[in-house]
Amino acid sequence: MHTIKIGGVPEHFNLPWHLTIEDGSYLKNNIQLDWIDFPGGTGAMCEALRNADIDIAIILTEGIVKDIIAGNPSKIVQTYIDTPLIWGIHVSANSNYQNLSDLQNTKAAISRYGSGSHLMAYVNAQNEGWDTSTLKFEVIKNLDGAIEGLTNGNADYFMWEHFTTKPLVDKGTFRRVADCPTPWPCFVIAVREEVLKTKNEEIKTILDIINTTTADFKKIPSIDRTLSHRYDQQLEDIRKWLEITEWSQSQIQPEILKKVQDQLHILNIIEEKVDPKELIFAL
Repeated sequence: MHTIKIGGVPEHFNLPWHLTIEDGSYLKNNIQLDWIDFPGGTGAMCEALRNADIDIAIILTEGIVKDIIAGNPSKIVQTYIDTPLIWGIHVSANSNYQNLSDLQNTKAAISRYGSGSHLMAYVNAQNEGWDTSTLKFEVIKNLDGAIEGLTNGNADYFMWEHFTTKPLVDKGTFRRVADCPTPWPCFVIAVREEVLKTKNEEIKTILDIINTTTADFKKIPSIDRTLSHRYDQQLEDIRKWLEITEWSQSQIQPEILKKVQDQLHILNIIEEKVDPKELIFAL
């Protein structure tokens, strides 16, 4: 039995992984796939890959591109979600900030440096024509930390996936002032290079199983109700999310990786750009 550790955010995007683990799909192929939740998101997963605490990560495209260039010994093996992530831009419900323009020169809550919430604050600032060199940040680790940080006034706004945070908007904890979609496919599957060398066939098998599942995921009977129940989301919100979300079974295109790097370089998040071939591994 080959034990492989995989990490991802505890969000609805990753239900296909849980379904395939629960139905024993990997065990039937002599693979013990251990799932680890990362509420702290991409920054925490980059660190876990570097430390060999996990072997595979379902991770934000821009975050892993930045970290591979910075020395993370991992490679992208394929796209997981082919559509953009919709980042909601949130303030505390009792905040005086009403519009996105009000947030210029305020402090952003981020899960950690190098995380999606950190990188997308730069993308949003650029979109709005703000001076990105003046951005200020407060590290809050995760969604619970963001609730505390915004409520206590330690930070002014927080960017996190629109539908994951919608229950907090509905409850009156947060108020959403705008959305900011990623300009590229949002999630990829990254694997440590050592694992690609030593467990290549097992990784291929894992990808075959998950790709077979995601190809027909939306056709699973009552999948909208399953998602709604398991992730504590309103059914109408899950249906909206399913309409705008597409899973991928293919390697990320080099031109997309060039676009990601161009954006990160303009924002001074990476110092150099590399050949897209250095970021991916063809199985």
